[in-house]
Amino acid sequence: MCESWHIREAVRRIAAGGIIAYPTETVYGLGCDPFNGVAVMRLLALKQRGIEQGLVLIASHFKQVESLLASMPPATRKRVMYPGKRPVTWVVPCLPEVPYWIRGSHHSLAFRITTHPVAASLCDRWGGTLVSTSTNIHGRRPATGPLSVHKAFHGQLDYVMHNPAVAANRPSEIRDGITGAILRPG
Repeated sequence: MCESWHIREAVRRIAAGGIIAYPTETVYGLGCDPFNGVAVMRLLALKQRGIEQGLVLIASHFKQVESLLASMPPATRKRVMYPGKRPVTWVVPCLPEVPYWIRGSHHSLAFRITTHPVAASLCDRWGGTLVSTSTNIHGRRPATGPLSVHKAFHGQLDYVMHNPAVAANRPSEIRDGITGAILRPG
């Protein structure tokens, strides 16, 4: 487990508008405050990725993301509110107030309830959701450890957490929260 001072330092950098790299249950993630538009735009520029795709948010529990979501049927809510045995990113309708830089050209939000102890600790210490996009230049292989993060971004990030505990080494499966349909295999 990552030492608590690493978590505190990462959160300090996020609060200052910074971009961090951190381990998740899938691949290393690039993260920032999802409501800081300047930080998100910088993150997208680093990834060389368009805003229209939208971004994934992570949370340590459903309550952290719930206020962003539109009303949903009870079956959908039950499906998306708990992490499963495999990491799944859910796409569900969101409130119109969710910033464009998070949802892209969609009326939905992609989020995952993380089970990774470092990623969950980051969300808890931050007090809410964080951006969680793969740590790579758009279209290239995601980073699976601190060394590949440094190679990909050459000192352009504000903090890199050095914790090799990444489980899957591939992005999460993405599913439609309403229908359960697989949008991207994991």
